[in-house]
Amino acid sequence: MTERVWSFRPASGHLTWADLTGYTVEATDGHIGKVDKHSYDVGDAYLVVDTGVWIFGKEVLLPASTVSRIDLEEEKVYVNADKDRIKNAPEFHREKHLLDPGYREEVGSYYGITWLPGEGPVGSHRG
Repeated sequence: MTERVWSFRPASGHLTWADLTGYTVEATDGHIGKVDKHSYDVGDAYLVVDTGVWIFGKEVLLPASTVSRIDLEEEKVYVNADKDRIKNAPEFHREKHLLDPGYREEVGSYYGITWLPGEGPVGSHRG
């Protein structure tokens, strides 16, 4: 199951009131673009990143679990993936894929986030 992929990590510093639109997005090896759209929905959180000229003006869909840290002061979102991993993700077309469960499953499997022991998605219930 890939639900955890679509949830923020507790340590990311996300705040549901913060509008991340326009924030710079940094991969582990440098700048990849800006947040064009985002969702904080529990179990369905994501970023749509406009990559500009980096990969020829394409947008990419990043599951919330790829976010390692949000810096509200610097207006930056740091993701736990390198540029090649993001560039080689399943191709994203907003009109076609944003609400497509099959595409979400494909992207979730591609990123395959594994939670650390004792960690869980924000809003999850651990018993």
